[in-house]
Amino acid sequence: MPNTQQGRQGGGNRQGGERGGRRRDRNDRNRGQQQEQEGPELIEKVVHINRCAKVVKGGRRFSFAALVVVGDGKGKVGLGYGKAKEVPEAIRKGTERARASMEEVRLKGTTIPHEVFGVKDGGRVLLRPATEGTGVIAGGGVRAVLEAAGISNVLSKNLGSNTPFAMVNAALDALRQLRSAEEISRLKAKETETAPAESIV
Repeated sequence: MPNTQQGRQGGGNRQGGERGGRRRDRNDRNRGQQQEQEGPELIEKVVHINRCAKVVKGGRRFSFAALVVVGDGKGKVGLGYGKAKEVPEAIRKGTERARASMEEVRLKGTTIPHEVFGVKDGGRVLLRPATEGTGVIAGGGVRAVLEAAGISNVLSKNLGSNTPFAMVNAALDALRQLRSAEEISRLKAKETETAPAESIV
């Protein structure tokens, strides 16, 4: 009898182990499917966190605002601004809004196709293409935007406001103005076609 009980217990352990293994395999498959649905990993950079204090009868109440830049490192970048009573929640809201507002920018390898000047909210940012090995010559929010977009060789200069919000928006405005060589040649061809008609009139 004791041997029979031990055998039964051993069989029960084997079945439990098999069931546990099946559950683990199923969980691994579910995690893999979730990662595929979420897509490739994005670059998330917190540019600035602002703290605001409200004086009330019982003392001070603090709230936080986070400025977040998100990009895929392959020509897509977005900006988000989140507010909450806690820093992690503010960052989460900013990240979600940045992912929802991602837009594509024109790149030329690891740099930009041409020189461009962006103006927004008092910020004025000049971007110039650079050769391989130059790196990202930028600071503050401008560097975060360029690295998130996948630009690794560029020269920049801030000519306006130094506030993070203004600099980030100016850098995004500059990236929106970028055009590829094909687009520029098409625009020039249209201008040459319409120029004789205008001169005749």
